[in-house]
Amino acid sequence: MQYRTFGQLDWKPSALGFGAMRLPTIDDDPARIDESEARRMVRYAIDHGVNYVDTAYPYHRQKSEPFLGIALQDGYRERVRLATKLPCWHIEVAEDFDRYLDEQLQRLQTDYIDFYLLHSLNGSSWAKMHDLGVLQRAEKALADGRIHHLGFSFHDKYEVFVEIVDASDLWVFCQIQYNFMDTEYQAGTKGLKYAANKGLAVVVMEPIRGGQLAKKVPPAVQEIWDSAPRKRTPADWALQWVWSQPEVSVVLSGMSAMEHVEQNIASASESGPGTLTEAELALIARVRDEYRQLISIPCTDCRYCLPCPSGVNIPYVFEVYNDAMMYGDEQGRMAYLWLDEEERANLCVECGECLEKCPQQIEIPDWLAKAHELLGQEQGA
Repeated sequence: MQYRTFGQLDWKPSALGFGAMRLPTIDDDPARIDESEARRMVRYAIDHGVNYVDTAYPYHRQKSEPFLGIALQDGYRERVRLATKLPCWHIEVAEDFDRYLDEQLQRLQTDYIDFYLLHSLNGSSWAKMHDLGVLQRAEKALADGRIHHLGFSFHDKYEVFVEIVDASDLWVFCQIQYNFMDTEYQAGTKGLKYAANKGLAVVVMEPIRGGQLAKKVPPAVQEIWDSAPRKRTPADWALQWVWSQPEVSVVLSGMSAMEHVEQNIASASESGPGTLTEAELALIARVRDEYRQLISIPCTDCRYCLPCPSGVNIPYVFEVYNDAMMYGDEQGRMAYLWLDEEERANLCVECGECLEKCPQQIEIPDWLAKAHELLGQEQGA
């Protein structure tokens, strides 16, 4: 395992962090974690050098934190720095900060959180947290030891990111979405460099864009990868690109199978700032250009939009639509047909609840209508 720097802290994080957002499940039910296999994966990662574990209050329908509370027993808690997040959308009064933090400590079976984040900040949620005095509450939690370091995760425009970074001296780190497709999206490369220059550690989420850059690789993209003298998997290319940025402190991967853990640990062992050649960076730029011609909806399958009040399986519909754009309409229609009628896009009533939750700021109702128009043809659906 390779280790990096973490802002101004005297501590070296593993290049790879374990993201407990996409753990293996039973019957594809996010709330039913396959605890035996997931525990085996988490402990294997720690035994092979991973020392940063990330979760959040809502992950796996609020089951991720309790799972980690069990998985990190038997001495594993002491071997890692643990990160979790305050569900800002549930905070209505300042006292809610302590209520949720104390609940999370109990769930995780720990006396303290190493790295505590205000979850999924954007312009409006940041203004709310600021006005409610949440930072003052966090400062007290830092003083009494319930949390050791404060940060935030982010989904909004670069200008909002700068505003939040500059707003408090309490920030030690931040977490941003970053991959070779999202260099100018949300915080982007400018935000990465800005935060690092201010002394903050930068944790990267979605380095493979929710798996989009590794599974079902379009033939035109695969042809570019195959042209490289050095052969790598698409996932490895994506991870190496992020690790090549010297400002990156930790790269999180939401791993759902042991093979993902093994492959990512192997990739991390070969990682380092500036390790990609100019020719390899140019190759990745060609892949980026090809993908941008193919992907229509920038969904990362984070599932914040679920459950939909009307029952629409929004991430699946978007995945099928993007696949249809890459592989052809007929294949997409077949996949859409497999979806239960109660989960299809035509059930959207445009209530707008998903719009408030989507960190990618996707116009979800509009895209659902487009998806059903394309995928629902000749089905009578």
